[in-house]
Amino acid sequence: MLQTLINAWKIADLRKKILFTAFILLVFRIGSAITIPFVDIAAEGIISNVGNDSSFLGYLSMMTGDAFNYATILAMSITPYINSSIIMQLLGVAIPALERLQKEGEEGRKKIATITRYVTIGLGLMQSVAYYFYLRNQGYLLAQSNGAPFEGAEAVLQALVIIFVLSAGAGLTMWLGERINVNGIGNGVSMILFAGIIARIPQLVTQLYSPKHGYIRQGGLWVPLSLLAGLSLLATIAFIVWMDNAERRVPVQYTKHVVGRKMYGGQASHIPIKVNMSGVMPVIFASSILSLPPTVNMFLSPEKLSAGWKTFFGLFQQSNPIYVPIYFILIIGFAYFYSSIQYDPTEMSNNIRNNHGMIPGYRPGEPTANYIKRILNRITLLGALLLSVVALFPILFSLLCTLVLNLAYPVAEGAEKHTMTIAMGGTSIIIMVGVALETVKQLESQMMLRHYKGFLD
Repeated sequence: MLQTLINAWKIADLRKKILFTAFILLVFRIGSAITIPFVDIAAEGIISNVGNDSSFLGYLSMMTGDAFNYATILAMSITPYINSSIIMQLLGVAIPALERLQKEGEEGRKKIATITRYVTIGLGLMQSVAYYFYLRNQGYLLAQSNGAPFEGAEAVLQALVIIFVLSAGAGLTMWLGERINVNGIGNGVSMILFAGIIARIPQLVTQLYSPKHGYIRQGGLWVPLSLLAGLSLLATIAFIVWMDNAERRVPVQYTKHVVGRKMYGGQASHIPIKVNMSGVMPVIFASSILSLPPTVNMFLSPEKLSAGWKTFFGLFQQSNPIYVPIYFILIIGFAYFYSSIQYDPTEMSNNIRNNHGMIPGYRPGEPTANYIKRILNRITLLGALLLSVVALFPILFSLLCTLVLNLAYPVAEGAEKHTMTIAMGGTSIIIMVGVALETVKQLESQMMLRHYKGFLD
């Protein structure tokens, strides 16, 4: 990877693209550090009492590189654009007009991109309104000199400024991502997510020595468990790299056919189907669903909840044993759902037949489509299982470490028990490694294109 970056830096055109991408990411990180007006945020952020992964707010903080946690002008980050892209993909299956646009080539994609931008602004506005009410209810808005909240026209102005700045920040982040797509290297959305996750790593490392957590400072079993967590992180990265490169190759034999005076075909090829065909999307969908109940619980008063509701909300805490199987089932289900959107066996079979090809041992048409469907079902299940291992391992490891610490260091009855959590979750690792691999592959393809001299040399 480092050699690829060094070789790319030697090419003037690629060097400009790399510098442009770095500049855009720098602008994004600067915007993620500027607090919006009329807000007073504590040093630990607005969700310090929630936990890193126990609520949808913690999930948004992870996706935005802590910009959401500190109420900055880019607090919405790229999440409205991601959500709008997912919505457009789903609507493309349900609405025939959008499905026709997807098949119209470049012009259709441009129209869908325009619609996606409008949906992004709408979602950003909705999230900004909800974020404003959360800040107001939690007491993070600036008040008058006597401590009373603003009222009347001043309160309206305060709300409009906060909502407008947050919505504009969502639009700006979308624009920055599109600039990377046009003039930079890599996918703009992925690069912004990558920058946010990387920016949190120094803070996560310092937590090992912080007064609140201080796993290393506490000594004893905390030290070997922390080192084991670091080694597990490296093993997880290696596993993701292997999973990302794994693929199932479906053999295809093309028959010879004459076009004019020339004969084409007659060669053997294959269709590569990635094992992890849906990427990180099933994990993101499952995390979003599981994060909604804890988020609702945050807005409810604990003393007003009945025992039944407390039990229900407790099921969605990572410390609850039921959380893991629910998470596992949702990942499997969303993996099948997302792969069904991406791959159409009938369309793949028709494309093979239209190009005068066939899968050995299967007739063109419905038999080929059924064969491809069986392969997709098996590959989807395998990829979902591997993805579940990556997503669930940090949770299971944290539960195991907590159990070991409580057995080794018993606490008095009624006292707070020992807890150890891995702040870098499976979703963050998959995004980080996947974006790095995707960017390196794009650099390699760009270098290959520029070094190709043609058949005359």
